[in-house]
Amino acid sequence: MKRRNFMQQAMLAGASVFTTGLATASGIRKEKNIFSEKKNNGIAAEPPFNMNYAIHDGMFKNNGGSDFVDQIKYAYDMGFRAIEDNGMSGRPVAEQQKIGDTLAKLGMSMGVFVLDKGGNGANTLAAGKQEYVDIFLKGCRQAVEVSKRINGKLTTVVPGDFQRNLPIGIQTGNVIEALRKGAEILEPHNIVMVLEALSDTPNLFLRTSDQTYEICKAVNSPSCKILYDIYHMQKNEGNLINHINYAYDEIAYFQIGDNPGRNEPTTGEINYKNIFKYLHSKGYKGILGMEHGNSIPGREGEMALIKAYRDSDNFL
Repeated sequence: MKRRNFMQQAMLAGASVFTTGLATASGIRKEKNIFSEKKNNGIAAEPPFNMNYAIHDGMFKNNGGSDFVDQIKYAYDMGFRAIEDNGMSGRPVAEQQKIGDTLAKLGMSMGVFVLDKGGNGANTLAAGKQEYVDIFLKGCRQAVEVSKRINGKLTTVVPGDFQRNLPIGIQTGNVIEALRKGAEILEPHNIVMVLEALSDTPNLFLRTSDQTYEICKAVNSPSCKILYDIYHMQKNEGNLINHINYAYDEIAYFQIGDNPGRNEPTTGEINYKNIFKYLHSKGYKGILGMEHGNSIPGREGEMALIKAYRDSDNFL
């Protein structure tokens, strides 16, 4: 598929899901607020945010309930219009379908889920070993089926660790070759694997946004883009807005987490209000995954998290 047509279709589809949720929010809210009215303690449903923030399982377990579907309904009433779920591939098929049906009913968007064994220290793509590539490609095929159930279009890939007995250029070539094969599986289904550079350990092959940008350009597929995790990139490269700007045309997804602590915005050193304002000015219509913890436990902490997002989202 031509790159331009692919990206236009993907962007229109994503924008349609998001704007539909915004345009019909008041109408849906009157019908759906019954889902969580008891758990919300009579609190009126809140309007959508300016940006499309995605909750994850456990984030609202005290106010929404232990079941992820109930948390999704609670989050909807609090103004959130998307979810992400790293472990979606490992959930039973019936549970995947139930989550997908709930999102469709509420007009919410599905963010990333991690591609099963999409690359890690045990099967690093930098090694160039066929057995590792086969595991990765099996995960790509599985991602197609998972995406159908949840109406998702984004799956996270981490290429794994360095293969330090090989020259860096050879490692990079091995990663590019494997990703091209994965893109061939995903592209016909308009699914995008988003490459995530991490700060967890210096052994990880993918470390910075410019390195990820270079790989995406080399793969040369609309199904291979960047997941820019702001928490990890603050630790690895800093200068966030400039680095986002450099790589923006290859970025398909953002994740959030303040540093230090990896909790909600306003709890660390990152000025998220400025970052959200910048992304809004760039016309970003995609999802921002809330991949962080709550700085305060319990119900009080969940309400503090919502307030932090309201404060940081108040940039217009």
